[in-house]
Amino acid sequence: MIISGTLPAHVQQAVNALCAGELLGLPTETVYGLAADARNENAVAKIFKTKGRPANHPLIVHVASADSVAHFASDVPAFANQLMSQFWPGPLTLILPRKAGQAAAAAGGQNSVGLRCPSHPVALEVLQACALKGVWGLAAPSANMFGRVSPTTAAHVQSELGQDLLILDGGACHVGIESTIVDCTRGVPVLLRPGQISRAQIEVACGLKLAHPTALQTESPRASGTLASHYAPAAKVRLMSATEWRQALEALGPHTQNLALWSFEKPATELMGAGFLWRGIPKQADLAAQQLFSVLRDFDARGVRNIWIETPPDLPEWEGVRDRLKRAAA
Repeated sequence: MIISGTLPAHVQQAVNALCAGELLGLPTETVYGLAADARNENAVAKIFKTKGRPANHPLIVHVASADSVAHFASDVPAFANQLMSQFWPGPLTLILPRKAGQAAAAAGGQNSVGLRCPSHPVALEVLQACALKGVWGLAAPSANMFGRVSPTTAAHVQSELGQDLLILDGGACHVGIESTIVDCTRGVPVLLRPGQISRAQIEVACGLKLAHPTALQTESPRASGTLASHYAPAAKVRLMSATEWRQALEALGPHTQNLALWSFEKPATELMGAGFLWRGIPKQADLAAQQLFSVLRDFDARGVRNIWIETPPDLPEWEGVRDRLKRAAA
């Protein structure tokens, strides 16, 4: 059931459900999350069961502010505080040492925990109201089946997880891809997942160079959305250069049934056979990120079997989009 995030009574209904150990489809600026009280192991178990997600694959815990971090983290390095000060609320997740006895199930049994303060006003309203009731954080992975395309509207969530789930509608997500994840457990910042916040922005904010996970003599913690294959539609995804997709379309001739293309330039009319679908990739990386998952879901809904996507430029601002596309095509 979809309810409105603009109505105080509906927000309170959502908060009451969370405090009672139920699940909620929660809007954030990145994607919609499947939320539950992070310290309620039974509620967290419902997330894993609903998504079909392995219980050792950690969830990100969403908090109302940096003040709530102490409920979940045993230590916060100075550079992590600098990142929180600069980017929270916002699309940045920090992996921190987990406080003993707190959110073990949500953390997938690890001794670290991923924490984020979202900037979406509806998410913040829910988190703040939950905190007043003693629920200090919400575990909230993307509200879709494990490994599939993330949802960026309330309708996406309902179409995948069903009408029985309570979903708070906060409109379409304006970022559109999941948060940047920085590991803060190994003395220096380590980028585990790229997102809207770039490497350069992180390094400027904390005054430290990002280390590569394999360059350190310590094991990297597991983190959300870092499996080789992830964010995948039902159709097969193939990344191609502009030259490659043009040559492939010419080779197919009129036989383009069940094929979709997401590219920067529209193909020549003579290359677009019956049953062929085309969508244009925005030239701006942030707009492309905003549209990415909606485009993949739309292609799936139209029954295509193959999705060709023009590989975005190898530029810093495109890193988050490139990461999601590579995993979708893996």
